[in-house]
Amino acid sequence: MVHGLEPSRRVNPVRMTQAEFNLLLERLGPLVVTAAPTLDRLFQSIGALGGCVILASNEGIAVDRRGRPAHDREFQENGLWTGTNWSESAAGTNGIGTALALGHAVTIHRDQHFLSANIGLSCSSAPVFDAEGQLAAVLDVSTAGGETGEAMAGLIAHAVGEAARRIESDLFHAAFPKARLMMPPGVDRVQGAILAVDKDELVIGATRAARLHFGLKGDLGRKPVPAADLLGLDSPATLEAGERAVMARALARAGGNASAAARALGISRATFHRKLGRQD
Repeated sequence: MVHGLEPSRRVNPVRMTQAEFNLLLERLGPLVVTAAPTLDRLFQSIGALGGCVILASNEGIAVDRRGRPAHDREFQENGLWTGTNWSESAAGTNGIGTALALGHAVTIHRDQHFLSANIGLSCSSAPVFDAEGQLAAVLDVSTAGGETGEAMAGLIAHAVGEAARRIESDLFHAAFPKARLMMPPGVDRVQGAILAVDKDELVIGATRAARLHFGLKGDLGRKPVPAADLLGLDSPATLEAGERAVMARALARAGGNASAAARALGISRATFHRKLGRQD
């Protein structure tokens, strides 16, 4: 017995009241809106397999879903519906709840579910982390038919994982709209490692994958890290060198025209040449 649940005992899906669900939607509104296009694309890919796509909160509550109307009744009876609690405490081992508990992607195939009532389901779930690297949601694809074999479940799991990383990327872009986003070299792109760099070349944000790769912790907005230090790049070590780097960039932007570069920096052409160490 786990969480007071018994495998063979029929347990009705635990559902929120409409008032509770409305409050949850209000809190998660930006996440749901950002994830919606990816949910649409994922459902276009797997809808023909008879599955449904679910986005659940970090408490395991289904907050958004996609499914074919012909399957709605069956999915609703199985609890694959908005407002239903799929945490492990409410439903035992299952895709959404177990992905939350473990913090990584899982596939719970048929009789791997704890409750006997759920053994007809095949569920592939992946956690979604927000721009601060915190677990924000779970993306799930569930099928209720016995025709979904393990090979097909593997393909679905891959699609779910990629879609979860896409949602994370969209959340990160929304959180840092004015920053320059960088994908660190040497990091597998599938992991979704992205750095947000400001105009001073300081890292002010990092996805969870980037945080894990570089060992970053805490609020980078309050305690940023020089991008050059993370990436192992040379950077100006003195004020004079930094000044020269600024002028070199201005010259490059001006296509080599020193007069235009000097005007852009608000200094005279003579001063520009002197500071850059060039002769007329």
